[in-house]
Amino acid sequence: MSEVTDLVFIEKQNAMAVFTTKEQLDPIIEAIEKEARSLVPDVSTRKGRDAIASMAHKVARSKTYIDNAGKDLVAELKALPKQIDESRRIVRERLDALKDEVRKPLTDWESAESARKEALQQRLADLRAIADVIDSVGNYLPSVEIQLRIESAKSVALDDSWEEVAAEAGVAKDTTIQQLEAALTVAKQREHESAELERLRKEAEEKARQEREENIRKEAAEQARRDAEQKAKAELEAAARREAEEKARAELAERQRIEAEQRAAREKQEAEARAEREKAAAVEAERLKAKQAEAARLAEEKRIADEKAKREADVKHRKTVGTNIVNALTSQHQLNPRTGYRSAYRSER
Repeated sequence: MSEVTDLVFIEKQNAMAVFTTKEQLDPIIEAIEKEARSLVPDVSTRKGRDAIASMAHKVARSKTYIDNAGKDLVAELKALPKQIDESRRIVRERLDALKDEVRKPLTDWESAESARKEALQQRLADLRAIADVIDSVGNYLPSVEIQLRIESAKSVALDDSWEEVAAEAGVAKDTTIQQLEAALTVAKQREHESAELERLRKEAEEKARQEREENIRKEAAEQARRDAEQKAKAELEAAARREAEEKARAELAERQRIEAEQRAAREKQEAEARAEREKAAAVEAERLKAKQAEAARLAEEKRIADEKAKREADVKHRKTVGTNIVNALTSQHQLNPRTGYRSAYRSER
């Protein structure tokens, strides 16, 4: 049999009745519940919190005691496992619920206490984070921003709201302010150096700009000189070209005049020759025209004579044919001297 607890004791000889009769089990559980609920929870003092924890522990031990008693009975009485297991389940569920019920004030207090401590630690972390003014590559925030953070850190009040971490908050505040002031010095030095570098850069740019402008002015002057020389040279070359062009135009005009005179002479000769050729051609054309007219006249006379001869021959032929037809018809109606009848004459051709 399991050990005796402060809240419950089961005689071995009564174990069967306790785990098989509801009327026996309920009073035991109710006695535990009554004893546990008789405690007035007080989480404001350590003694009160310890009392709650102790009572919850007693309930848990009672649950374990009864459960183990049931396990022992099951081991002894194999015939009643289901009924005993059901009783064990009831004990576990009810006493677990009772344990949670009894411990709830302490559990709630512990949760609130944990949240309170986490909130205080977050406030400490936020206070320390104010000093984070350097990024991952070593660049500082502007000195104006760091100065604002110093003022923000100094304004943090170290009052009762910090509770048990008030001393830690004081150290964090002082450390944060010291780190910010050190960072402010570095940031101002860097800003001064950066401003000096910017001033030197601008001076160098201005000097380079002036040098570029001076070089541009010199190049422009040199270019103007070269342009003037080139212009003078071009004017001389243009005058020479104009003179050469005038001479060439005069020579061309003279050549064109001579060529025109020669062309006029050739054209005159060609015109005279063309007139002679045209005259001869006209005489020849007239001769050919007269010859063609004579040939046409002779051809017409021949055509007329041929047509006349053709008509005369045609007339003569028709007369001959007609005569033959008459003669043939006449011979067909002549009398046969032997018979005294007309004999039909059929000419055979």
